[in-house]
Amino acid sequence: MKRISHGVYATAFNVTYLALAVNLMLAIMSLPFLVLLVTTDPSLSWPLLAASAALTGPGIAGAFATFRANAEGDTDVIRAFISGVRRTWKRALVISAVTSAVVTVALVDVFVLVPTGIGVLLVPLLVVVTILTLATAAVTLVAITQAEDTRLLTLARASLFLAVRRWPLTFASFAIVGVQAAVLTAAPAIAIGITTAACLYVVWAGGRYTLQQAPARVAA
Repeated sequence: MKRISHGVYATAFNVTYLALAVNLMLAIMSLPFLVLLVTTDPSLSWPLLAASAALTGPGIAGAFATFRANAEGDTDVIRAFISGVRRTWKRALVISAVTSAVVTVALVDVFVLVPTGIGVLLVPLLVVVTILTLATAAVTLVAITQAEDTRLLTLARASLFLAVRRWPLTFASFAIVGVQAAVLTAAPAIAIGITTAACLYVVWAGGRYTLQQAPARVAA
């Protein structure tokens, strides 16, 4: 029987370390949101959840920066994550805060308008706004780790256009995030400790591929 080479073991170890280390750093960066999500009833604590979700952008951007560094050969996951957060946290915080505010207002309006007559007209529009906001945020968080010198508004505009243009990748990202949300609801420990990094890696890979259609200063 053919023996497994040392390179296979090394690759498996590096992938496992990448996933576990990113999960740990994400959990630390997103601790307020995770604590509220696990210990409270979201139907009652949604204002606090929305506020804490606004703080999660830097951690996600740090994960995306780590994936990029790892793809370029940097295996020091913790250092890459901290460095990524340090470089992108301001813009990432703006992205997550705006996204949380827009999505929260849109979803609250949906619940308020559903029983009304005008809801038939406005609810589909609000759902589209929510989807576009989340898609744009995901691609923009990838973009700020790819083009750190480009203005945030420029990145957001390009991300919105490209997220719509590459809609199959966008919906694939939504699908994997939906699976992650289901895992988080059913088994928080598994979601936080194991699957979060894999989910974000798929989102990062899709966002990076999407950005290949952008101008060079965005897709770098």
